[in-house]
Amino acid sequence: MVLETYQAYTQIRRQATVAAATAVFRRLIAPFGFVTFACGELDLSDRDRSVYYVIDWPESWRRFYLNSRLIERDPIIDSLAYCHEPFTWSDLRKLRKFGKAGRKALQLLAAHGWAEGLIVPLPGAFGRMGLVSMAGNRAGIERESVAHLSLLSVGFHYHVKAMAVRQGFALPPAGLTPRELACVRRVAHGQSDAQVAAGLRVAPSTAHEFIEKAKRRLKVRTRSEMVAIAAALGIIDL
Repeated sequence: MVLETYQAYTQIRRQATVAAATAVFRRLIAPFGFVTFACGELDLSDRDRSVYYVIDWPESWRRFYLNSRLIERDPIIDSLAYCHEPFTWSDLRKLRKFGKAGRKALQLLAAHGWAEGLIVPLPGAFGRMGLVSMAGNRAGIERESVAHLSLLSVGFHYHVKAMAVRQGFALPPAGLTPRELACVRRVAHGQSDAQVAAGLRVAPSTAHEFIEKAKRRLKVRTRSEMVAIAAALGIIDL
């Protein structure tokens, strides 16, 4: 299994685009019964500041996840407050901290054919959490397989995180528009309002407003804090 894990990890790391790495990861997890996954960075203190590098959801999962309103009360995301090692949905069912509402959510998932999931958290500083989350229709998974997939998930997460900054995100990061994101990047490289405006070919007042809107979306007070949060979430590359 060690050699197999290394070979699979190497396949992921060789990919030059987020789309190509996603396709390889999808193929690698399929034999274990997982058919949907997402990868990103969460701010557990404020989920509006979450960033998704990849959302590989088939239509069946997307329709269920949105229509059931599970997206608004996802017990798996809640569990990241106390689960910092890779865990499965089966593991969650055994935890005392995983309450009645969470168990009902898992029952709802099972009723719609989603039998098992694997969550690989990557704890960071100040409440931020990298995450790869998978779901599938096959019940149960061996611990050796969990270890294998967890290591692949770590490699996949860091690889696509580095590429997404240049190639684009699955969703607008923290709700930032392309112009606001461009302003954050320029501020991170020390540019003044006038320099940002010249680079974007807009008026200085317009550039200033873009920057202020970006601060509000990231829920920060200063530009230095805006840059620090954006860098920590992988929104910009310093």
